[in-house]
Amino acid sequence: MTDRWEDGLFGRDRGDELPEHLRTEEGRREAFKAAKQRLARKAGRGKEPEVAQFELDMAQFTPRGRGRRAWHREGRKALLAQRERDARPIAVARAERLLESLARLEQNHQVEMQANTAYEAWWAARAAGGVPGQKLGMPPKPVTPSPVPEGVMNKTDHDSRMMRTQGQPTIQGYNAQAAVTRGQIIVAAEITVESPDFGHLEPVVEAALRELDRASVTQRPEIVLADAGYWHQQQIESIVSDGIQVLVPPDGGLRKDIRPGWDKGMYAFMRRVLSSEHGHTLYKHRKSTVEPVFAQIKFNRKINSFQRRGRTAALSEWRLVAATHNLMKLHSHWIAAETE
Repeated sequence: MTDRWEDGLFGRDRGDELPEHLRTEEGRREAFKAAKQRLARKAGRGKEPEVAQFELDMAQFTPRGRGRRAWHREGRKALLAQRERDARPIAVARAERLLESLARLEQNHQVEMQANTAYEAWWAARAAGGVPGQKLGMPPKPVTPSPVPEGVMNKTDHDSRMMRTQGQPTIQGYNAQAAVTRGQIIVAAEITVESPDFGHLEPVVEAALRELDRASVTQRPEIVLADAGYWHQQQIESIVSDGIQVLVPPDGGLRKDIRPGWDKGMYAFMRRVLSSEHGHTLYKHRKSTVEPVFAQIKFNRKINSFQRRGRTAALSEWRLVAATHNLMKLHSHWIAAETE
């Protein structure tokens, strides 16, 4: 009886339905366009902003997997790399930041559609040409991307991302990376917008080599030590081919057994090296080099968040922190030399 009374009073709708003009693809497109035009007028531009077109370079498009998700992942990585190269300060005006957030959502949408098209074209080409000795399996189900951008974007700092670390609360920010010498001197300080450390080993090593060259240091690193999160076989092989030994355990500390499929080749070789007396002795230095540096910065100096917005600003702030850390190390060295 109560339901019938409420239906007569308020209608038979549940109350959480989309407004009538948003129930069709055309309506959603028009609403999205109108929202951008309102923001443009509020920001004083007078017209809808143009979204920079982004084209995936198929020659550089080498996804690690055969599934659609791998192609989408590579597309997002290419877009993030482009944004890193084109990084600019975060706007002060809220309307400008909202416009930039909308533009980035549209770019994300463009890349998703391009990666989807590229994946289906790649699969069709393989099916047409055939690959001897390989089974293609079932063809992928056709997927129609959403006609309008989806997802979320931080409106205060659209360069930042959600950072997830096991055992720690999720925060909005950046992933700070550092390359440290045995004497706890930071030789490279970089930031990324991807939470896992996977894929960052080679870029950080390359940054360290660049900084050493700029400082006219001719001695090259002999060994690179990193924790299991940095395991990336292709990058490890690339660094080794440059004459630098790499020690990275293929298994995380929380894993009690060997990951399925990771029991041969380079995985088994690295385990043998780390289990040897020499390898074990070398790898022990990691905990006494890089770990104390981050502990000193985050806990002793209480520098646990960035004060500025935007990737460029955060990077400059992180490098300033690294420089002051090195100055403190230099000061301690001078004091120790004077007291000897």
